[in-house]
Parts: sequence; structure tokens; C-alpha cells
Amino acid sequence: MTQRSARPSTTAPSTMPTGRALGWALGVLCLTEIVSWGVLYYAFPVLAAGITTNTGWSTPTITAAFSAALVVSALAGIVVGRIMHRHGPRWLMTGGSLLAVSAVVLIASAPSLPIFVAGWLLAGLAMSCVLYAPAFAAVTVWFGPRRLRALTAITLVAGLASTVFAPLTAALDTHLSWRGTYLVLAVVLAVLTVPTHYFGLRPAWPPASPRPVENESSADPADVRPVHWPQFWLLATAFTINTVCLYATVINLVPLLHDRGYNSTAASWALGIGGVGQVLGRLGYATLTRRTGLTLRTAAIFAGAAITTGLFALLPGPYLVLLFVALIAGNARGLATLLSATAVSDRWGTARYARLNGLFHAPQMLASALAPFLGAWLAGVLGGYPIAFGALAIVGAVAVAAATFSGSRRTAER
Repeated sequence: MTQRSARPSTTAPSTMPTGRALGWALGVLCLTEIVSWGVLYYAFPVLAAGITTNTGWSTPTITAAFSAALVVSALAGIVVGRIMHRHGPRWLMTGGSLLAVSAVVLIASAPSLPIFVAGWLLAGLAMSCVLYAPAFAAVTVWFGPRRLRALTAITLVAGLASTVFAPLTAALDTHLSWRGTYLVLAVVLAVLTVPTHYFGLRPAWPPASPRPVENESSADPADVRPVHWPQFWLLATAFTINTVCLYATVINLVPLLHDRGYNSTAASWALGIGGVGQVLGRLGYATLTRRTGLTLRTAAIFAGAAITTGLFALLPGPYLVLLFVALIAGNARGLATLLSATAVSDRWGTARYARLNGLFHAPQMLASALAPFLGAWLAGVLGGYPIAFGALAIVGAVAVAAATFSGSRRTAER
């Protein structure tokens, strides 16, 4: 016992900063995450119809450009994670914010489709530097044992990104063109993220370890649990399939409501209500964990996503009912964020968290990148967004089945 307690901690470095600097840094990340998500992610589905009308570029084409940005973000995240590990978040996220502003300006001023696509590819690189991954890494290192509260705070605030920016974007688009709207949002991004990242992310960053700890015997035995790889990969598959359902739904909700005859303002408010649902879901996640087991919790959250997607496919209205469905869908999305963030540590401990979590989340990142395009493609192939949402609901049901089976004793023991 004495020897184990004498070992240096791998999760709470001795250089961990304390006090006001940490609180300031957490506040900065809460602000910059809601702005970055709002401008780089949630503005697009609101402006997509206007972009198509103004330019003549098809909805699947511009959605493919947006999806390409998410693919770039997923792939660049591998390198960004290494840079973050060595140098910390300050310069990385400040540079990422500058890159994001440049990308939004390029998108707004693009005279042709190739330049529009190039703008989104640049935005994808910026996303890898400013969205959840680097923010989560920063608070995990800085807050150590208190990291869960910090992570929850960031996800709660960022969950309101669609609530704030979808109606704001729609309001701007009413008075400006989609290009003018993006230019205004670029200014908002520049003012609220660049200086705050530079001046606010100043807590000390521990020096990078020369090599990763590979010897599991050096870790707390309570944190080392055997990995049954069939269970691991089946669960990863279930989360990936559910990610397709979630992200294809949220990005294509506005086009679906347009198909139903609702205007951009009504559709953007539905998207925004989903943000409120996300926050409510994250607020309730701790209570849910106390009352449910891992498998039941996972299957129930996945079922919520599948059912609400199916309801969107079936219900043309009334509008208040659709808002309620959007709220419940957002609730499932918010719960799924924390469910995914804790899936590995809840089952296999934290000793090998970085390695296992990288494997576990890589297919999910690619799924979240491709899902928006998949939803638009399904709508084109199947003859409309309602039928596409029906197909996505079936996809969600497959995720529920895979998650349930991954928790069976037989699968866990293979």
C-alpha cells in the first residue's frame, strides 16, 4: 500500500494549477465552446437552404462540403491531440480560433463551389483545434480528480449552442444574405474566442511524459479491468451506429421541417429547442447513472434517439408537438454525449483510458462526419426527408440491439 501511494500520479500532476486561474480558464472554455459550436456547426443547417437558393449548388453537395470538414476534423484530431499533450491548449486554441475566423470569411465570400469547399476544409482543421476534444483534454489535466464537474459544466453550456445560434442565425439571415450572416458570425467568433483563448488559457501545463506508461502493473489494480475485445468492438459499433442516427437527424432537421412546410424561423427554433433538451439531459445524467445499470442505460438512451427520429418521420405536425419531439431528441443527444465520454472508463477503468478511448471513439468521429451527408443523400435517394428519417430510425434501432447484446454475459466473456 505504501509503495502504491508513493508512485507519481498519472492523472493529477503535481504542477496542477489551483485557484482563480482555473475558474477563469473554465469560464473561458464554456464561452468559447458555445460560440465555436454555434458558428462552425449549428449555423450551417439554418443557412443551407439559402445557400442552395442563392448559388444553385445542390443541398447534398453543400452538405458534403460540411461533412468533409468534419472528416478533416476527425483525422486532424490525432495530430492535434499530440500537440496538445506536449504544449497545452493556449496557443493551439488561439491559433485554431484565428483559423476558424479565416475559414468562415472564406466560406462567406466564396465565388465558386471549389473555394466554398476549401473554406469548409479549413474550417474542419479549425474545429479539431477549438471544439470539444482540446477543451476536454485541458480540463482533464488541469482539474484532475475534479474533472467530471468541469466536463459537465462545459457540455451544459455548449449544449445551448443551437438554442442561441440557430435563432440568431435565422434572424440575421432574414435581414442579410447567407454571406452577410456568415460575415457577422465571423466577427462574433473573432471577438469572443481569439482574445479569450489567448488571455484566459494561462494555467501551467505539465511537461509531457517522455513515453506513455505501458506497464499496467504500475497502475492502481482497481483501475485495470480485462478487456474482452468482442464486447469492446460490438459496443463501439453500437455507439457508432447511434452516432449516425443522432448527427444525421440534427443536421437534417431544418430541411425536414422545410419539407413539412415550415419556414426557416420555425425550423431554427425547433433546432434550438433541441439544445435545451441537450442541457436537460446532461443535468439528469448523474441521476440516471445511480438508477440504471450500464447496459440498460445505454440501450435506453439509444432507444430515445431512435424513437424521436421515427416520430419526426411520421408526424407532420402540429408544430408544438414537433417542438416537444425536438426537446426529447435533444435530451437523448445530451445524454449520449456524457454516455460516450464515460463508456470506456465505466467498463474498463482509467489506467489505459487514452489508448482504449482513442480506439473506441475513432469510428464515432468518422460517423459524425459522414452522417450529415448520409441524411441528405438518403433524402435524395428515398424521395424526401420524412422517408430518410424513417430509415435513420431503423438504423437507431439496430444500435439499441447491438448495445443490448454487447452487455450480455456471453459476449463479455468471449
